[in-house]
Formats: sequence, C-alpha cells, structure tokens
Amino acid sequence: MERVFSIGKLAEASGSKVETIRYYESIGLLPEPERNAGNQRRYTARHYDRLVFILHARDLGLSIEAVRQLIELSAHPEQPCVEADAIARRQLDDVRQRIARLKLLEAELERTLSSCSHGTIADCKVIETLAQCGACERHHRPPR
Repeated sequence: MERVFSIGKLAEASGSKVETIRYYESIGLLPEPERNAGNQRRYTARHYDRLVFILHARDLGLSIEAVRQLIELSAHPEQPCVEADAIARRQLDDVRQRIARLKLLEAELERTLSSCSHGTIADCKVIETLAQCGACERHHRPPR
C-alpha cells in the first residue's frame, strides 16, 4: 500500500509550507490530490517527488514558467533534452549577470565605506554617495 500524506506531513517532509503547497496546486504545478471521506487532501509519493522537484528548481532561481516547462518536458522522457538544457543555460546566464551586478554593488559599497571618516552625519560619505549618484557605477535617470 502506498504511503499517504496529509498536507501538513507533506509540508514537513519536503521542508516547505502548507501555503506553498496550496499555491503550487492552485497554479497547476502540483496535481490536485485525492480527498478522503472527510474532504482532506491525501498526497502520495508522486506528489512528494513533484513538490521536491519544484522546490529545488525554485531554489535554483527558475521562474514558475520555466518550472512548468520542465515539468511538461519530463512527461516525455524519450524526447531530446535540448529544451531543458536551454532553460538551464538561460538561468545560468541570468545568475552570472546577477553576480556581476552584485560585484559592482560590493565594490561601490567598499569604496563608500573606505572613504568614511566616522564623523558626523553632516560629513557622512554613505549619505553623500547615495544623494550624489555621480560617484556610483550606475547612472540613474530622472523621471520624465
């Protein structure tokens, strides 16, 4: 007999929250489970496996739409994995771009803090840098 989980036990086993499980059901990523006579959801190992897949994909930063595409692709194990590879490649490129932006932010914050004399707010380089964007790596445009 297959093991059956309540929503609380599924959340606990997967390390997620009940609200997260309900959300993934509501958007169709997680199939709706059968219900018992008391109308309580009853999840199976299949639900657990899908939920862990979704959670891992989301931890890697994949969008809901990318997760949906990967789930659809996984339903056709005989197909080439070109599309799955492309999804992962796009995510890797995005992660690398975010890392580059974070490195710029790190350098800017280090520059700002290194010029700090620990004086008063009137002489604060942090406040000054934020108020005068001319010193930053990113050029902001005034609203039109």
